[in-house]
Amino acid sequence: MSTILVTGGTGTLGTLVTPLLRDAKLRILSRHAPADSADHVTCDLLSGEGLEAAVDGVDVVLHLAGGPKGDDVATANLVNAAERAGVGHFVFISVIAADRVPLGYFTRKFEAEKTVIASGLPWTILRAAQFHGFCLDAVRAAAKLPVVPLPGGMRFQPVDARDVAARLAGLTLGAPAGRVADLAGPKVYPLRELVEDYLRANGKRRPKLPVRLPGKAGRAYRAGDNLNLDAETGTRTWEEFLAPSN
Repeated sequence: MSTILVTGGTGTLGTLVTPLLRDAKLRILSRHAPADSADHVTCDLLSGEGLEAAVDGVDVVLHLAGGPKGDDVATANLVNAAERAGVGHFVFISVIAADRVPLGYFTRKFEAEKTVIASGLPWTILRAAQFHGFCLDAVRAAAKLPVVPLPGGMRFQPVDARDVAARLAGLTLGAPAGRVADLAGPKVYPLRELVEDYLRANGKRRPKLPVRLPGKAGRAYRAGDNLNLDAETGTRTWEEFLAPSN
C-alpha cells in the first residue's frame, strides 16, 4: 500500500480529494494538525520546519497547499525534501495560464512548476481554471458595493472543485504523467454574466459600472490569455453551483 502525503489536505480541494484516496495510506500535512488524528502531521512549508519527518517513508506527494503568497518558496522546500527522501511521484496542482497572466499568484505558480520540472523527481502537473468558489467570493465581494465595477473583456472558465478532485485522485494513484491536459469548466462566462447570475440567485439588484483594468494584466485578460479553450472540461456549471439545492 502506497503512502501518500497530501499538503493542503484540510483545505477546500484537499477535503474533496482525500476521501477518494482512502485505499492508500494517507498522511495529511497541515500547519496545525489535530491532536487526536494519527494521519495528520504538522509542518510549515515556508520555513521547512517539520518537513523532513513529514516526507519520511512517503511514496507519493500530492501538493495542494497554496495561498496568495509563497507558493514558489513552499514548493521548492517540499521538492527538496521529497528528493532527499526518495519520493517516487510528485503531483502538483497549478493554474491555467500560469505562464501568461502577469499577476503574482500566476507567476509564483509558474515558478513552482519550473521547480517541480527541474527536480529529479518523477512528476505530474495539472493546471486547472479558477474554482467556482473563487469566482463566488469575487462576485459576492463586488456585490456588496453600491455600484458593481465590471472590468471590460474579462472572461472566466470556472471549474467545480469536485471535478478537479476526481481528476487529481486518478493522477495521484497513477504513474507520473508530466504535464497533463488542463482542466476547466464546461462554459466560458463574461464577468458580467457571473455577477448577474449571482445577483439573480440571491434576489439582489445593483447598478453596474464598466471599468477598464489597466496595465499588462488588463491586456492579458482582455485578450483571453487566462483561458484555455482546448482544455478538458468538468461537468458542473456555474448555474448548477449557484442553485440552492447544490
